[in-house]
Amino acid sequence: MDPVSDWVASEKIPVGAWGQTLFDFLIGNFAWFFDSISNGLRSVLDSLVDALLWFPPVVVVLAIAALAYALKRSWKLALGVVIGLLFIINQGLWAETVETLVLVVSAATASMAIGVPIGIWAAHNDRVYAWLQPVLDLMQTLPTFVYLIPVLILFGLGIAPGLIVTIIFASPAPIRLTYLGIKSVPKPMLEAGAAFGATRRQLLWKVELPSALPTIMAGLTQCIMLSLSMVVIAALIGADGLGKPVVRALNTVNIPLGLEAGLAIVVLAIILDRMARIGQEKTK
Repeated sequence: MDPVSDWVASEKIPVGAWGQTLFDFLIGNFAWFFDSISNGLRSVLDSLVDALLWFPPVVVVLAIAALAYALKRSWKLALGVVIGLLFIINQGLWAETVETLVLVVSAATASMAIGVPIGIWAAHNDRVYAWLQPVLDLMQTLPTFVYLIPVLILFGLGIAPGLIVTIIFASPAPIRLTYLGIKSVPKPMLEAGAAFGATRRQLLWKVELPSALPTIMAGLTQCIMLSLSMVVIAALIGADGLGKPVVRALNTVNIPLGLEAGLAIVVLAIILDRMARIGQEKTK
């Protein structure tokens, strides 16, 4: 190294030590808080998984196919759902698929519940979006494995930290797309609503949200796909589901198991994507 580099490196900024001090403080003083969140989420998610596994798999398959048909009115989609899920059952991965389904749907629901209100707030307040934009950029560019370190330290192992990691990873998409949808509402529509005496709340619910709904539903689709992309990574911190056999296959170079679990994830992704796009299509 040259003298300048030696001088710069001679006084290392103790970022790691500061981080260790912060986490020691959080764990030492608020461990009860993080444990209660982890235990509560684990209890809810495990209850949902147990409830779905209590029914015979064929009943759940038919129920999902019926939901797909009710949304799309397409027997082809319903048949595709049945064939795809029966394939998963045939591969012996039904329990893992149910665990993944619960994780993905829960994460997408929570991400939308967080992202849509924040996106609306940012669209109505330029200062909020100015502060929010660098945070969203950081969340979307930060490597996914970096999320695992603080979540693992604070919440431990299991499906609960897997859910938290997935929500953090997926939330920027609905925030950005909701912001874009609200900002894209034509001004003449807003002016017409105001001219008829609509309040700000009425403009939001009767003009802005209906106009922005296709973009918001695109955010839901993105949430689901981002959540599925975290399945394997969340398995590294103990989250159950289809990620576990994939990780096990990687560790043992088990090609058949890796192919089976990978295809199951692809089938589930296609089903959820098609069903999520239904609402988007119906708003057009």
